[in-house]
Amino acid sequence: MLIGLAALAVVMLNGLWRFSQHGMVMAHEGGHAAMAALFFRKVDGIALNANASGETTRAAAIWPGTVLIKLAGHLGPSLFGLAAAKMIETGHIAEVLWIALFLLALLLIAVRTSFGVLAVVVAGGLVFLLVRYTPMPVQIVAAYALTWFLLLSGVRGILERASIRGGGDAKSLRGITFIPMFIWFLVWVGGTITAVAIGGKWLILRT
Repeated sequence: MLIGLAALAVVMLNGLWRFSQHGMVMAHEGGHAAMAALFFRKVDGIALNANASGETTRAAAIWPGTVLIKLAGHLGPSLFGLAAAKMIETGHIAEVLWIALFLLALLLIAVRTSFGVLAVVVAGGLVFLLVRYTPMPVQIVAAYALTWFLLLSGVRGILERASIRGGGDAKSLRGITFIPMFIWFLVWVGGTITAVAIGGKWLILRT
């Protein structure tokens, strides 16, 4: 619970969020890429920019693949956080960092911007140092911190993108499905908050 409160401070305080939000963007674009892979769509490249924006370029998918790929981005951090929370809840705590390192390596292959390469290398380097040179208690704290960050940053990420950057994926989804943008916004907000509730329960009440 204390680690969760610390992660909440990282997400809520603007000075810390200015840097940590790039981790959320990695998970966001990773969500797009992972869903595209499930529909056998080739990912041509991922852009991660210094202003905390990003874009995943991929081959077009037929409906409903396009809808799910666009939908997955905003839920990406929350879904990755839920998966990590389930691993912790079932006792696979150390593996969380190894899988994070593996996913960062996959992301590095797809990144096409110099800032993105730098950001992923720094993030991957930090995770590698943790799993290679720190004792297990430190790795456990780091796994909890990463999981809480993914869960909580998913909520702030969707709120920021909706209020500051405007349409984005919601606008594209409206054009494809004719469902109003605010409905997609509600889906994302509801999904990310639900993920925090479920994932937080797994983290705090694990046996």
